[in-house]
Amino acid sequence: MIPERYVRMLERSIKDNWELPAMSDYQGETITYGELGKRILWLHQVFEKSHIKQGDKIAVIGKNSINWGLVYLAAISYGAVIVPILPDFKPDDIQHIVNHSDSVLFFMAEAVFESIDETKMPNLSAIISLSNFALLYSKKEATIDILNKTAAVNWPEGPGVEDFHFPEITNDLLAAIVYTSGTTGFSKGVMLPHNSISANIRYAQNNIPLKFGDKIVSFMPLAHSYGCAFEFLFPLTIGCHVTFLGKIPSPKIIVKAFQEVKPQLILSVPLVIEKIYKKQLMPVLSKSSMKILLKTPVVSKKILKKIRQKLVDVFGGEFIEIVIGGAAFNPEVEAFLRKINFPYTNGYGMTECGPLIAYDGYRTNKMCSVGLPVDTLEVKIDSDDPQNKVGEILVRGENVMLGYYKNEAATREAIDEQGWLHTGDLGIIDEDGYIFIRGRSKNMILGPSGQNIYPEEIEARLNNMAFVNEALLLDRGGKLVALVHPDYEAVDASDLDEAALTVKLEESRKLLNANLPAYMQISRIEIYPEEFEKTPTKKVKRFLYDV
Repeated sequence: MIPERYVRMLERSIKDNWELPAMSDYQGETITYGELGKRILWLHQVFEKSHIKQGDKIAVIGKNSINWGLVYLAAISYGAVIVPILPDFKPDDIQHIVNHSDSVLFFMAEAVFESIDETKMPNLSAIISLSNFALLYSKKEATIDILNKTAAVNWPEGPGVEDFHFPEITNDLLAAIVYTSGTTGFSKGVMLPHNSISANIRYAQNNIPLKFGDKIVSFMPLAHSYGCAFEFLFPLTIGCHVTFLGKIPSPKIIVKAFQEVKPQLILSVPLVIEKIYKKQLMPVLSKSSMKILLKTPVVSKKILKKIRQKLVDVFGGEFIEIVIGGAAFNPEVEAFLRKINFPYTNGYGMTECGPLIAYDGYRTNKMCSVGLPVDTLEVKIDSDDPQNKVGEILVRGENVMLGYYKNEAATREAIDEQGWLHTGDLGIIDEDGYIFIRGRSKNMILGPSGQNIYPEEIEARLNNMAFVNEALLLDRGGKLVALVHPDYEAVDASDLDEAALTVKLEESRKLLNANLPAYMQISRIEIYPEEFEKTPTKKVKRFLYDV
């Protein structure tokens, strides 16, 4: 166990930054750190009146918002266990998670309440609106008499800064059960103790250059550990101002919010960056006149400087760095960002580590690396030559989960007898300790002569080709087949019918194959009319298509 405790970090920050803005709903309400603290203590009273005990489970579902953050912080600082549920889960999945987690209290968006059947969640004592904390359902009338059933809550005054404090919460206690949507099928409940959360936040405080008063836009799903830890939990411990983007985070909406808020740190999944690169930069860079100018050293330097500034302005113009994680990053896009000296870096984590495994700042991180292992974890490659021969990435240490809730078999499969968590990711570690990911072990395709084929590498090349929005490489009877979801905007702009599009994609297949070894050749491309279904970090759910 580490000595630092998240609840104490939060308490200290609330007291030190009492008058500063803490959280805002985008284009909505803003509350100070003092108001944040008072509202958390008010929710503690709600829990007490509801007979919630230390270790009881409290579920929450809804879009990112002040009230979502209040419920999360109130639960873990009370000693209860938060069960964050992704808002895009189906009603049956929501009900299953509530039952499987043994949740007794449920805070939810009212739109979700309309679609679920509360009678199928018999352990719940009450369901409370996330928008105004009104009581939506109770097993017994007036079970929670502190709540106003018909109107928005009237927040009490609460204690002053001198009298403010949270209960004593130790790091061995369970803090959260996070149900991953997963890319391999049925979700499992990851049990994260306070120690894991505290280790992640301590590392961020010591390595990510934020200071009090800095601004953050929270657009990653808070029910996912990546966004929760670094867009929400960490910034609040140092007095940052977090703005929650409650809308569906399309690149257009995200960019608008960045330009208004001007955040100092930006977290992103690769897909957002790749779409901005493909839609805003590639059309300019691919012009024949631009290609000629970029070959002239002096002119090229000036053009690339302007492109860099344009891209910096897209993200608000005041950020220290963009941290990219959650899925594989396209090497071509990364190479271009390096070329223009854009302040980005790659990180690596998984829900089972709450989430951080590796990180390094943009000034020192190596090209295509996901950084150095964090100081609270050991990392090794399951390979007899870890610098050159790909093997599974194994981790052990303070960040690692307690296991999967009520699933001992899955826990034993994930964590071996020596305490090593088997990540399922494949990679190498170089002589300086930098981690390079090569793919998922479950995604790897075995070539005709035993060669290892990492589909992510081929998909990255396909995704950069004309008329391709996204691609998925599959093994069909020993042959490599690429499912392609077309870029219909580009297709329409070029006035292509299906037959003409098929011809264009076939030309792309041949061009790509000319630069691939024989065992990696794509035998055919199949058009897939819809976007592939993805996890919150935009990894394709391959198991749905690998049939």
